[in-house]
Amino acid sequence: MAITETTAGKTAREAVQEPPRQRRRSGRARKTAGDWVILAVAVLIGLLIAVPFLLILANSFKSPTDYASGGPLSLPSSLYFDGITAFWERVDFPRKLWNSFFISSVVAVLAVGISMFNAFALGIGRVRGRTWLVLLILLANMLPQEVLLYPLYFLFRQVGLYDSQWAVIIIFTVIQSAFGTYLRASVYGTFPKELLEAASLDGASRWQILWRVIFPISRPTLSVLLIFFFIWTWNEFLIPLTFLVGNDNQTVPVAITVLQGDRLMDVTTTSASALLGLLPTLIFFLIFQRTLTRGITAGAVK
Repeated sequence: MAITETTAGKTAREAVQEPPRQRRRSGRARKTAGDWVILAVAVLIGLLIAVPFLLILANSFKSPTDYASGGPLSLPSSLYFDGITAFWERVDFPRKLWNSFFISSVVAVLAVGISMFNAFALGIGRVRGRTWLVLLILLANMLPQEVLLYPLYFLFRQVGLYDSQWAVIIIFTVIQSAFGTYLRASVYGTFPKELLEAASLDGASRWQILWRVIFPISRPTLSVLLIFFFIWTWNEFLIPLTFLVGNDNQTVPVAITVLQGDRLMDVTTTSASALLGLLPTLIFFLIFQRTLTRGITAGAVK
């Protein structure tokens, strides 16, 4: 009996003292067939998503002769930079890049700030008619941009903001903050009342509650909204095309489309313009990828 107990205790100690690397290996070996199927489907979807970007990258450094002889699926025989140089010089790309960055940054910051204030008033302040206000904001956010073009066009011509970057900034700030207000109001409505009551008992005003209690807790999700608002505004085309007619005020998407229609660029230069228009948002996303991941998973664990 003693021998059996000694053997059992020894086996238990060996299991406890098993190296973490071996335990991780045993955990990896337990993957089922369904896990491999899901992994294969994810890899396939990733490849399908990457194919257009790879084609743009390959055709951006391909000469017109290589494209004519090998088509869009062939690799370039040598690196050809004239397409990128031609697009860079024709559209004054640094200015267009700054215009897009300035408009997107200002819209993202203002929209997040307005969304937070509106959501605090609707979700925590419990103003009268809160449900109808949130419903009205949701309906306004669902309107297509084509419906807003003519009223906004005459409005900004009357106030002297037509062909001004601030016209686009005001429009997109209202549109993005409407979505942010609807999203954050529903979250702030479920905020723990005990925490707010404790802050009030400590003598905190509403302004202090917002900046010392609400804002630190909701900072990760506000960062996610900031990233999304920036990317959405950067990729917008219709409203900037309508309100930014001057060459000095145009954004990157508008400059690419206007130049393609005006001068009928070759395919390699068009691919180069698409690559230059894509790179800033890709770099921005890679820089803030960890912030985006943390913000999305912030509410999963209390």
